[in-house]
Amino acid sequence: MASFPDSPMSARPSPDKLYFPGKAKSLEGIALRSFCLGISLALSAVAIAAVILFSSSPLWRVPFFFAALSTFHFLEFWTTAKYNTQEAKIESFLLTANWPMYFIAHSSATIECFFTKLLWPNRSWAPLYTGHILLLLGFLLVFIGQFVRATAMMQLGTNFNHIVQDRKKTGHELMTSGIYGVMRHPSYFGFFWWGIGTQIVLGNPICFVAYLAVLWRFFSTRIPTEEAHMARFFGEDFIEYKKRVPTMIPFIR
Repeated sequence: MASFPDSPMSARPSPDKLYFPGKAKSLEGIALRSFCLGISLALSAVAIAAVILFSSSPLWRVPFFFAALSTFHFLEFWTTAKYNTQEAKIESFLLTANWPMYFIAHSSATIECFFTKLLWPNRSWAPLYTGHILLLLGFLLVFIGQFVRATAMMQLGTNFNHIVQDRKKTGHELMTSGIYGVMRHPSYFGFFWWGIGTQIVLGNPICFVAYLAVLWRFFSTRIPTEEAHMARFFGEDFIEYKKRVPTMIPFIR
């Protein structure tokens, strides 16, 4: 039987209200944030090229920092959307995580780099002078940290969550293979070393120490809390896994 445009048979199901503007999974909000991160990455790339090509200033490090931030926040959402689709929402970008301390940390890093490079452009005496070796180390930590975190999120798939879970979900499995066979909590490893690497590239002695202290304190608290739940979920299997596999974050066994 033929149906007509205004007949009940042709009616489409109404979309989930969570996708409406202002809601947790707002498509408008997701599109806007993705667009802004793309613009930030593009402008940062142009700024890096312009500073390197047309001046001898070391201030290309500031747009590099913004490029790293833009890439990080985009990949946080993208990996969640692709490999853990049901959990993807605006908060998955982590743009407002630990607000306002997160904003203060990155603003402080930018300001320290900017003024240090202007006041002491050739500061070979500095404790964290970014010579070629340290600069290369910083780059490696940023790229390795980002790669490891994204890989961990991809491998864990629907088992991954940005919030520590105190209840075992149906289908939640203990991951001990792949990158999880090399280190426990590779997503934490990735973020820890990514953050440290950004400060080495920027050449920030003050923020380097601050980032190191804050990140270590955060993970030294979060990891034991999460592992207490994991031990309750998986029992002896997790205890043996913990004995066998390190975190590769200093002084966090």
